[in-house]
Amino acid sequence: MLNRILLQGRLCADPELRRTQGGTAVTSFRIAVDRDFKNQSGEKETDFIDIVAWRGTAEFVSQYFARGRMAVVEGRLQIRTWTDKEGGRRTSAEVVADNVYFGDSKREGGEPPSGRSSAASPVDAHSDFVEIPEDGRLPF
Repeated sequence: MLNRILLQGRLCADPELRRTQGGTAVTSFRIAVDRDFKNQSGEKETDFIDIVAWRGTAEFVSQYFARGRMAVVEGRLQIRTWTDKEGGRRTSAEVVADNVYFGDSKREGGEPPSGRSSAASPVDAHSDFVEIPEDGRLPF
């Protein structure tokens, strides 16, 4: 059987790291994922998907991700049922993240990552390879 999910979206809030009584790291967060099509009004709709990450993945997310940051989440769908305060049976779906990746590059002050200029530059001094600028222009 197969239960794999791959999502890309922006964090709706800063993730908060918590620990279980046994000391296991866990964080829950929500990402906003735009649908690929427009509704009858001509507008794109957004789904808000709950994610939970455990252990090292939880620590990574809480340390390096913040509200508005694009994340790529790889994991599995989990359906939970519980009884609410009024005795009603409730169900929720969440994604248990196995891996979370950066979906964008973080820029401080509009500067490209690593403080490099937008022009193509050699990867290292002994290489003929050059990085492609972020504006997509090829160096040839």
